[in-house]
Amino acid sequence: MGIVSWIVLGLLAGVIAKILLPGRDPGGLIGTTLIGVAGAFVGGWLSATFLDRPVQEQFFDLATWGSAIAGSLVLLIGYRVLFGNSRD
Repeated sequence: MGIVSWIVLGLLAGVIAKILLPGRDPGGLIGTTLIGVAGAFVGGWLSATFLDRPVQEQFFDLATWGSAIAGSLVLLIGYRVLFGNSRD
């Protein structure tokens, strides 16, 4: 997968992570989208490094999507812990 595919995957993973973990985030939609893109990269790296399961070259691989969504959830939770909910 190329960089554009990872960005698209990250955008979609960020949206799915936001659906699974609803609430108002301090960064809004753009912050959540950037977290999704970064989460796709982090999820792919974690999957390859610690689980010994490198991400496949195919965009529609279930492991690729799972690692991207899991990485997005981890970063979204970390973001909320660090920056809190400043929009009450």
